[in-house]
Amino acid sequence: MDEKIITKAAFLLLMAVNTCWARGCTGGLAASGPKEVDANSVEAILKQLKQKTAELKSYQSQIEYNFRQPLLESETERRGVLYYKKEADRSRLRINFQTLKQDDEEEQKYVEHYIFDGVWLTHIDYHIKQVKRYQQAEPNEPADAFELASRNFPIIGFTKVEDLKKQFEIKLVEQQVKEPQPVIPAKAGIHEFVQLHLKVRPDSIYKDDYTSIEFWLDRRTGLPARIVAVSTEEDVYEIKFLKPKVNESIDEKVFKVKIPKGFGKPEIIPLEKTMKKHRENLKGR
Repeated sequence: MDEKIITKAAFLLLMAVNTCWARGCTGGLAASGPKEVDANSVEAILKQLKQKTAELKSYQSQIEYNFRQPLLESETERRGVLYYKKEADRSRLRINFQTLKQDDEEEQKYVEHYIFDGVWLTHIDYHIKQVKRYQQAEPNEPADAFELASRNFPIIGFTKVEDLKKQFEIKLVEQQVKEPQPVIPAKAGIHEFVQLHLKVRPDSIYKDDYTSIEFWLDRRTGLPARIVAVSTEEDVYEIKFLKPKVNESIDEKVFKVKIPKGFGKPEIIPLEKTMKKHRENLKGR
């Protein structure tokens, strides 16, 4: 899969999970009322984004990722699972994509895994039987998964609140109708959602990547149900979260890197080359 598309997908996943953590994910959202549509509600959310992220220990969710290119009339959908675990000295993240559906074709098995351990980002592509390992930090200076990801794409909520407001115009969108059912399992019924809209400012460091970003939170659970971002190329990136689990036990084996049988030796990209590629990407923006 195109690395740029994966990068955008990863950003959306991390942003949505972060939004969940910012809410605490321990209960429902506040009852509906006037405060939810005034400026003070935005300030309250931003304050929680700063205060609550440190409380997260683990997160797991099934995901559906849809990438649309309206100008090319193309659509791709992938399904998989996201895992995250934070410990005292480092955090680990894993995204396992399992299926792929292109346009009107039948859904097929297409496995790709992305594992980040604070120092290395490992990409396992089962389709071409290839493994690449990108060094992202010094071994004695492991980085948080979301902090490190921000070097390549925006991670909303893990920057200072004043920086977030500097980069985006942030508004709460009052929902006149209940959000469409596809964002949640049918058996869960219909729930009210709260929507937050982020418009990229003209002088934002993200102005070359996105025009707007928004997401929906389930008012009953406080969990992210759907997130959508529109790129400057008018492409649309959409993520749906299903059956999220917060601060529940995750088996350590989930984060271990195991080279599948029949694969060649991993290609190692040291930190120097990784950073060089990052700088080249920045110049190309």
